[in-house]
Amino acid sequence: KDIEFIRSNFYNKLELFRFSSSLGRFVGYTEYGVKQAEYRNNIPSFIAAMKAQREAYCLNNIGVYYRTA
Repeated sequence: KDIEFIRSNFYNKLELFRFSSSLGRFVGYTEYGVKQAEYRNNIPSFIAAMKAQREAYCLNNIGVYYRTA
């Protein structure tokens, strides 16, 4: 439950917006990023796909991490 999937979008080393699985939505950090986050948050299939990425990347590989740590 404490695993978080984060997908950030950058331009010129500046983070514009990111998806955070703990929030379940996109968050913008610049004026452009806020607009992009709002746009992506209004597409239910896009949000569902990002939430599925948490299961595909994080939850699927957590056993590998704990076996090696």
